[in-house]
Amino acid sequence: MTVEEAERLAASGQAVAAAEVLAEAARGGDADAAMLLAVWLLRGAPLRRDLTAARVWLRRAVEIGHVDAALTEVALTANGSGASADWPSALAFLRTAAAHDPVAAAQLALVNAMALDRSGLPTRLPAPESLSAAPRIVRFPALLTPAECAHLAGVGAALLEPARVIDPRTGAWVAHPIRTSDGGSIGPTREDLVVRAINVRVAAISDTSVAQGEPLTVLRYRPGQEYRPHLDTIQGATNQRIVTVLLYLNQGFAGGGTHFPEVDLTVTPRGGDALLFANTRADGRSDPTSRHAGLPVIQGAKWLATRWIRASPVDPWTLA
Repeated sequence: MTVEEAERLAASGQAVAAAEVLAEAARGGDADAAMLLAVWLLRGAPLRRDLTAARVWLRRAVEIGHVDAALTEVALTANGSGASADWPSALAFLRTAAAHDPVAAAQLALVNAMALDRSGLPTRLPAPESLSAAPRIVRFPALLTPAECAHLAGVGAALLEPARVIDPRTGAWVAHPIRTSDGGSIGPTREDLVVRAINVRVAAISDTSVAQGEPLTVLRYRPGQEYRPHLDTIQGATNQRIVTVLLYLNQGFAGGGTHFPEVDLTVTPRGGDALLFANTRADGRSDPTSRHAGLPVIQGAKWLATRWIRASPVDPWTLA
């Protein structure tokens, strides 16, 4: 009843007392208490966010044997939440978890199949195909394997909700008829080693730091759904979206091409391909020729993942 007691205290406004109850139980061997305390510290409610402290309680939950805590620890170790990013340690944690958890074992198999160095950096990338010089539009054929595409779609499927856009007046994410797909953002706690390695691969093809990328967003377009012509830049942003990378996760549907009306170019999605395009000019201003659309899907379902890359590193924990 320890977790229930803590939740009642938190609901009544006694978050500190609730945390003390969880901490005492966690020290006594209660894995669920340790995990809940870590979650509160990661989420920033009902306690103030403290990633370093969260990692301490997450480690305690793992030591006791909490499976979900083990996978969360792997993700945070790799992406550097609450400590320096450490791919070798994250991989070691995943190997330990894989011995008893089929989900971890499946992730490890995918990572082992990747061409990576000891730091998790890709050692092999496909040759780029230039589709336009101005704006710069480049395709990277087969950047992802079918198994990697399926993994991203699977992670994203659990997060799907009606897609949103950034309101230029307030900076908040809002629903808008310009974008009618379903989407979900893979935040730091869900950035497993497969997702992390793919994000690093995207950084490599875009010649940017992985820290410049917003959390990977998985999108699903069903028949009739589309993303009308738009720019990916954010009006008035001090840290602008300079590059977009689209990862096409499947094929076999009708419609759904990526259309650039200013240069009369339509790219037909092929599962595993990546499409990179610049959103800004050399002076950092938004490039109106980068306006593009996700054309309506006619039949089937289109899955893709989007990585918006900023001019400078972003904090994924503070993005709305």
